[in-house]
Parts: sequence; C-alpha cells; structure tokens
Amino acid sequence: MADLNSTIEAMTSLSANLDNFFLLLMGMLVFFMQCGFAFLEAGAVRSKNTTNILIKNVMDSFVSGASYWILGFAFAYGDGGSANKFIGASLFASSDLPDSRFAEFFFQYTFAATAATIVSGAMAERCEFIAYFAYSFCITAFIYPVVTHWAWGGGWLSEGYQYDFGTVAYQDFAGSGVVHVLGGVAAFVGAALLGPRIGRFHKGQVAQLRGHSVPIAALGGFILFFGFLAFNGGSQLAISNPGDGEAVALSIVNTIISASFAAFGSLLINRILPGLGNSWSLLVTINGALAGMVAACAGCNRMQPWGACIVGVFASISYTIWSWLMRKLRIDDPLDAVAVHFGGGLWGVISIAFLDREEGILLNWDQRSGYKLLWQFCGLGAIIAWTLVFSLLLFGSLKLFGLLRVPQDIEEKGLDIPKHGEPAYPPEAYGHGHVEHIMQVVQDKPTNVVQYFGFDNHNKTIESDLDVFSYDNKAYERRVSGSGPYEHPEIRALTQNGHVFKTPGILNRTTSNGMSGSPIPETVKEEPEPEPESSTQNNDTSNSDRFMKNKITPKS
Repeated sequence: MADLNSTIEAMTSLSANLDNFFLLLMGMLVFFMQCGFAFLEAGAVRSKNTTNILIKNVMDSFVSGASYWILGFAFAYGDGGSANKFIGASLFASSDLPDSRFAEFFFQYTFAATAATIVSGAMAERCEFIAYFAYSFCITAFIYPVVTHWAWGGGWLSEGYQYDFGTVAYQDFAGSGVVHVLGGVAAFVGAALLGPRIGRFHKGQVAQLRGHSVPIAALGGFILFFGFLAFNGGSQLAISNPGDGEAVALSIVNTIISASFAAFGSLLINRILPGLGNSWSLLVTINGALAGMVAACAGCNRMQPWGACIVGVFASISYTIWSWLMRKLRIDDPLDAVAVHFGGGLWGVISIAFLDREEGILLNWDQRSGYKLLWQFCGLGAIIAWTLVFSLLLFGSLKLFGLLRVPQDIEEKGLDIPKHGEPAYPPEAYGHGHVEHIMQVVQDKPTNVVQYFGFDNHNKTIESDLDVFSYDNKAYERRVSGSGPYEHPEIRALTQNGHVFKTPGILNRTTSNGMSGSPIPETVKEEPEPEPESSTQNNDTSNSDRFMKNKITPKS
C-alpha cells in the first residue's frame, strides 16, 4: 500500500511539473512575440522614428511586468469575495500566491503585454513617450485584467446563465475578444484622439507614408506567426490531462489554416478590388494572415479544420473592411492594428457561435446554439463598452493636459534624435521614407531642407562655416525630387491634387568668408547611379563619397 501511495504521489507531482513546464515554454514563445511586434512596427514606420518605436516595444514588456505583478494578476485571477463576478481582489504583488501558480502568472502576463503592444502600433510616430507609459500601465494594470476576470477568472461571462436546457456562457478560448478586441478598441480611441500624422490626409487625398524597411517588417511578421501558434496552443493551460495533447494540436492546426486562407484572401482582395492598391502587397498579406490568427483565437480548440478555412476567408474580408473604414474616417493607423486586431477579433468571437463542432448553429441548430450567439454578442458588447469608456478617460485626460502628442517640429524632425539622442541608422540613411534631410533633423531651428555639407572632398578638410564648401548627394537629390520609378507616394498624392512640390533652396546667404551659398534647383532631374569606383582607386573610400562632388560658388 505504501508503494502504491508513493507511486500515485510521484505521478501527481510529474503531472504538475509537466503542466508548469508547458506553461513556461508556451509563455516564453508568446513573450518572443514582443520581438515580432517590435520588428513589424519598426519596419512599418519611417527611419526617423525607428528607435522610438523599438524602445516602446522593449519597455512594454517591463511596464507590463511591473503593473501586472502589482495589480493586474490580482484583479484578473484573485478572489474577489462578494464582488468576484466582477473583479478579483487578492494576490496583489504575488502575496500568498503558491509556488505552483507562478507558471500561470508568467503565461498570463505575456497575454497582458500583448494587449498593450497592440496600441503602440496605431499611435506610432507622433505619440509622447510619457503617454506611452501611462496607457501601457493602465491597460495591463486595470483595463485588461478586469475583462480577463470576467471571461477566464470566474467572472460573470465565464459563469454564464443556467437555462432549462443547460448553462450557456461566453466562449473565447485564446482571446479574440479578451485580448484583441480590447486592444483594438483602445488603439482606435488612442489613434482618433491623437490625430493623423502630418501629411497623411491632404485635401481629400490619403498619402501613403511608407515605412522604411519591408524586410524588417516581414521578419516581424514571421516571428508573430511563430508566436501565435504558442499563443493559441498554450491557452489549453495544461498538457498532462487526457485529451490535452489533441486539443493543443487541433488549436495549432486550425490557427495555421485560418491564417493561410486569410493571407490568400487579403492578397487577392487587395489585387482585384479597385481603390485598394491593385497590387500583390506583402504587408497586406502579412496583416491578413495575422487577422486570420486573431480570428482563430476564440474557437481554435472547438472547430473542425474546414471551419478554420471559413474563419480565415471572412477574417480577410473583415480586415479589409476595417482598414478601408479607418481611412474613410481619417483615423491614421500606421500598422493597421485596429483592422487586424479589432476586425479579426470581432469576427472570431462571432464565428465560433456558428462553427463550434458541438454547439455551433451550422452544426446543431437549436435553442442552445441561438443563445450561444446571444452570449457572444453580449460579451463583445461588454468588452467594447468597458474599454471604450476607460480609453476615452485615459487618452482624453492625456490630451487635455497636453501630454498625448509630440510638438509639430519634433514630429517633423522625427522622434529618434530629439527624444532619445540615438538615431537608428547612419546619417546618410535619413531621408528614406520622408523628405527631410539629416541636417534638418539635427538642427534646433531648421529653416530649410539642407542639402549641402561643409566638406571639401578634394582636400579632406572641414571648414568653420558650413556654407563655404559643399557636396552634392545625387542619391538624396532623387529622394527629394520624388521622381522616377520610386516616386514618393506622399508627393504623388499632392501632385495629383494640383500641388507643385518644390525643394527649398539656399538663397541669398553670405558666409563669414564672403562666399555666397548657391540655390538648390526647385526640381531635380533623375540621374543614373554613379558607376562604382575602379579597382585602381582607394578601396577605403566610403560608399557615401561616391555621391560627392565638390561645389564652390564664389561671391558674385
């Protein structure tokens, strides 16, 4: 008998350890999604704002870690006593939290960090750093945990209601509504109150302010695809019970199937429908696939694979509609975060009421399935209303006190240098994705787009007055003019509306040495790239020197 008890105890301990290891491993993979968000957002913004968006994603992990440990986990999974249907009220700062639940805490923390990260993409390139800290803390400390308690922590949505035919409750396995709809609503309110980036909407035209690196954005997309498999599969929360392995496998398979059909759908819609780009867009395909994964969250453990196909197709449609609607409302969302997370999550919560393999309307048409759809709408309404109210209070207060948006001159320069003193790239890289030059970025009071530098390329000397010697950067001239096959969409949107783009010149300026600066032409003709230096020349010459040509203009 003693041996039998010892064996049972060992098996119980092994089972608990396996479950803890499963949660820790899945949590680490979900945590790695922060890297995916960072790269996706960094590639989708202009080069002058790269450091800013990266530090926000880095700090998001740590702001969430502090706030969720102190307050968030207690509100989400603590015992609320008489108020338990609404909010938890114990386990603050992990007080009285048993060691067996630390793996659970870590896994749930990664979900909270994901909800906060969604907002940063929609508010990129013009949001104050202090505002970021405020909304990241509030979302992970209070707004998100309360909704989590409703749906997953024993609250009123998870309890449901006892009808004559049985209990019906809100269903959201991995957070289509709890995580993504919540994050999408907060992103919508934040972007709306923040206002569009300078130049995004111009006299009825929508200018495409292109990000600076499609490869970096694509890398972020792949990391998110990888992390989403753990996000949905890990939501089983255990691996030792009978049927856990099958549920995890089904969740992962349905997630990738939904993403596949959503990616295809988004790609084809963007290519075929007029007014949506008429191109085979990589970034639209990435966002479409992410929307499919978001939509699969709600019921990936309860759908047949053919149901995941349907979810993916309609997720691509939902993503496209919300992306178009955001532009029509003149709300600037650089990452299409609202379309991906709110659009995908909204459809995901609704879809499981139709496609649940046991209780879905399409498979089991009865009173219970109808009430299930009603509860899904009830949960959506509660999540949207809760997030909307507190987001309006949060972002409205920040805007009222002038803490929400950076000043115009800082936005035009870019946030990297004025805010952080750390440009993401060498100076010659600035200018890609926007029409400012690095000298305009670093000047305290720029008066024009500076194209010339005080550098004597022949004598290799630096003069005290930067207007005396200068060089032409032909690559930059092409960027300023916006001509050729890589014409800036910002400029194209303006010229189509009758605006004549002119490059400011250095006019009527006299230097301390009696030299006058020559004007920069208003238009710059496209010129071919200079040929690479021959092998007989000095191989140590920097690449940027290939575009330099000494220009000295004597005083007239």
